[in-house]
Amino acid sequence: MSAWWKDQQRCWVTFDTPDAISALRGERVHWAYHPTTRNPLNALRNFLLSIKLLRVERPEAIISTGAGVALPFFLTAKLMRIPTAYVEVYDRIDSQTLTGKLCRPLASIFCVQWEEQLKHYPGAVVIGPLL
Repeated sequence: MSAWWKDQQRCWVTFDTPDAISALRGERVHWAYHPTTRNPLNALRNFLLSIKLLRVERPEAIISTGAGVALPFFLTAKLMRIPTAYVEVYDRIDSQTLTGKLCRPLASIFCVQWEEQLKHYPGAVVIGPLL
């Protein structure tokens, strides 16, 4: 996805996993709280983080590929009228992901990577595989 963002001012919000730390070396990164799956305390902490960061960063848009931190940021973005783009994962073509299901009503644009995903997300935009 670097073709989309390489020339844009940006910051990242993700989990401090070894792969993220390595991939985002040299980027502006804010670390979210994990685990998020079925962890109400970390969900609340990430919601509070989203309020704080979006008020400070004032992004023109938010792009997410899902997982636990997407929902609180999409909720806050919706309240702040910040456009959002959600990209559904490439490896789930037989059903919706939980994050996709929750973020879809909040997303300004909802993207899928495979035509087959349209049966679960009618009206989504097919952008093709990103990997």
